[in-house]
Amino acid sequence: MSRALFVKPSSSSGPALSVDMTASFAGLELPSPMLTASGCAAAGKELDAFFDITAIGGVVTKSIMMQPRSGRATPRMAETPSGMLNSIGLQGPGLERFIEEDLAWLNNRGARTIVSIAGESAEEFGKIAQRLRNVGGFDAIEVNISCPNVADRGQVFACNPVTAAQVIQSVKRNSDARTPIFAKLSPDVTDIVEIADSVIKAGATGVSLINTLLGMVIDPVTMRPALAGVTGGLSGPAIRPVAVRCVWSVRQAFPDVPIIGMGGIRSGADALEFILAGANAVSVGTSIFNDPSAPFRIHGELQLALAEHGFSSLQQAVSYAHRPADTTREVPITSEQSSDDDWDFISE
Repeated sequence: MSRALFVKPSSSSGPALSVDMTASFAGLELPSPMLTASGCAAAGKELDAFFDITAIGGVVTKSIMMQPRSGRATPRMAETPSGMLNSIGLQGPGLERFIEEDLAWLNNRGARTIVSIAGESAEEFGKIAQRLRNVGGFDAIEVNISCPNVADRGQVFACNPVTAAQVIQSVKRNSDARTPIFAKLSPDVTDIVEIADSVIKAGATGVSLINTLLGMVIDPVTMRPALAGVTGGLSGPAIRPVAVRCVWSVRQAFPDVPIIGMGGIRSGADALEFILAGANAVSVGTSIFNDPSAPFRIHGELQLALAEHGFSSLQQAVSYAHRPADTTREVPITSEQSSDDDWDFISE
């Protein structure tokens, strides 16, 4: 199977290739802001058949737990309008096999790697972080404290600022001080800024926004829940406005905190929306299921969109939507427009 590769910029390649797509945040220097979203690309092996995974910003692995896990019962996926529900339940091979096979492959391939970790307790998160610290061979950790499709809702640590902070503290204590730590947060909370504040104070370098939303589908034929686990995580374009709002709110509260944005990104215009709202990088997930080359394709589309808007670098566009409103460009009243006097016809 042929593999698509980035081409070297040339004078005949058009204006898009003049845009510097380097993403610099949390001590990371990535050639692209495009990442894979955890859980949607495993460790990148399958995607590498469709494009060079070393050309994008990096691979965010499927969340790994200390022990092998079979996940939830089937059926565990259901389509919804503009998205899908999944109830996988953190299925995985366990930490040791992940290190021996997946992490080793990523290192040999030369891919930049963000390891996503999950656990049933703050202590388990800490043990995983400690083991990874001893092994090395990755660029950052994403702490999945917000997976909605687990049987025990108490494991959704991100729904409570105290438990969220406890997990991050455990990971921080057991990680190399130079390793960036991103807390992946849930939108299923009253105030995501409050949760972000708690994990940042606990030692998170940055935040990943957002995980899936808790949803449910009823099968009209069986008249029963379509998923064996009843509820699942909603992803895809349907959640993008929620994700953009979360990125905006956290960026507004924390101007300098690194943010990885995700949620329904399927085009360069979608990615640009996240960047303008305050994301330093973006993760592509659900789109990969119908277009395995989506991260590569969206990189090019984002590059072109930035050029069309007059940006010479990705960094210039980060948080651009937060700039003060231009109050000097007021539209003057013309003879065809109403004035205040036109409305002065109401009498007591």
